[in-house]
Amino acid sequence: MSGEQPSNRQRKASQAQSEADRTGKGKEQASRQQSEADRSAVPKHGL
Repeated sequence: MSGEQPSNRQRKASQAQSEADRTGKGKEQASRQQSEADRSAVPKHGL
């Protein structure tokens, strides 16, 4: 099933968020990237 694995976009966003948390740099951009990845992963039907 396709919904079980995080998308490549979600993995990259997660890595960016981890980096931002560690370094304190780029937090706003990482957060925005994470939000966009999460929104794109939401199924269009069934909610």
